[in-house]
Amino acid sequence: MKSVNLARKILSNKKLSLIQLPLIIGMGSYISANYSSSFKDTKIFSEAEKPKYKKQLNKEQLKQTLSPIQYEVTQEKGTERPWTGIHLDVKNPGTFKCVVCDQDIFSSKTKFESGSGWPSFYDVVNSDRVNLIEDRSYGMRRIEVACSNCGSHLGHVFDDGPKPTGLRYCINSASLDFKPDVNKN
Repeated sequence: MKSVNLARKILSNKKLSLIQLPLIIGMGSYISANYSSSFKDTKIFSEAEKPKYKKQLNKEQLKQTLSPIQYEVTQEKGTERPWTGIHLDVKNPGTFKCVVCDQDIFSSKTKFESGSGWPSFYDVVNSDRVNLIEDRSYGMRRIEVACSNCGSHLGHVFDDGPKPTGLRYCINSASLDFKPDVNKN
C-alpha cells in the first residue's frame, strides 16, 4: 500500500509535463513486445487501420456539449490527471457508458482498485462494445481502448489485471458517464 500512496503522490504532482505523465504511466505496467496471450482471440487494429464507426461525430457540436476535459480525452486521445476522475471511487451498482454516444461499456461488477489513479475494470459488458487499437505513442507499445460505436478514446488495456480475464482496462473518468442501477422493489 505504501507504493500505491507514493505513486499517487508522484502522479498527482501538478508540475508534471505532458511528456512526463505518459512516461510515468507506462513505467509500472506495459505490454510486452509480442502482446499477451490474453489478447489472442481479440482483433487489435494497427495504428494504420481505421475501424468503421456507426456514429459519425461533429467535432464542433461536441465542443459545445462536452466539457473541455471530456473533449480532450475522447477526441484528442488525452489523459486526465490521475486520482482526479469523478468515477475513480464509484462503488455503486450500475453501468459505465461512453460519454459521447451513451453506449454501455463497463459494469460496476468488473470495476476494481488497481492503484493506478484511474478507474479500472477487468472486462467490458460485451466485447463488441470496444475497439482495441495498437498505440505506439510516447515510445511505448500499448493498446488503446475506443468506443466501437463512435470511436471516442476511453483509455488503454493492460495484461496485468485480476482473474478471470487477467486484463486491466485503465479508463479515463472523463470518457464515461455512470448510470446507477435502479432498485426495483
